[in-house]
Amino acid sequence: MRYVLPVAISTLLGSPAALVHAADLNVKLELPRLNVAEYHKPYVAVWIEKGDQSFAGNLTVWYDLKKRNNEGTKWLKDLRQWWRKSGRDLTMPVDGLSAATRTAGEHSLTFSTDKSVLAQLPAGEYQLLVEAAREGGGREVVKVPFTWGGKGEFTAKAQGSHEIGTVAVQIK
Repeated sequence: MRYVLPVAISTLLGSPAALVHAADLNVKLELPRLNVAEYHKPYVAVWIEKGDQSFAGNLTVWYDLKKRNNEGTKWLKDLRQWWRKSGRDLTMPVDGLSAATRTAGEHSLTFSTDKSVLAQLPAGEYQLLVEAAREGGGREVVKVPFTWGGKGEFTAKAQGSHEIGTVAVQIK
């Protein structure tokens, strides 16, 4: 017996150009060791913006999760750009998004299409933003443009000047 589907597959799935096959977004983020009298681990936010600089989604936010009564959240507004785009609308901690601050060094992060904001991200031009702010220190934002849903692998990087070192993006 043969079954006939009354609806075209493209109707169910959307146009083929809008489909993005399974991919991983790998981020290498360097937090430099600063030679200062009192060093505090930075709060860090990583998010994606569309080509028009509108907010597309959060990837991770590092802050002091262990402070009593969730007091670490009061310093999140020091991540000014992230706070204006998304942070003020969140109630922290957010499962799968919030994480503890990290020490100086290189950190590797992997985000897959089945477990993050990437699952609903249509093909197109975007920017990955990394913002870092330290208590008693500075604040910096690094932007890395990338193409989501293109063919083959994609690699790009940008260099910070003081609070953030190199930020590298690789899409596989």
